[in-house]
Amino acid sequence: MPRAMFEYTKEVLKKVSFDVNLFCKELKKATERLLPYELEELRDFILSLMHQNPSLRRCLIYLN
Repeated sequence: MPRAMFEYTKEVLKKVSFDVNLFCKELKKATERLLPYELEELRDFILSLMHQNPSLRRCLIYLN
């Protein structure tokens, strides 16, 4: 079950990556739901998204 939530979170974040505010909001929700090791994987995923959209960098504060 938790793995399904992780995959769902990645899909949502991909779809909202066009809007930084919405992305930050969804990322904040993800940090409340995911397990600690999944958050590390999510950080890697977000870093790859930032190559396409550098403005997402400001949302990294939710992963600290």
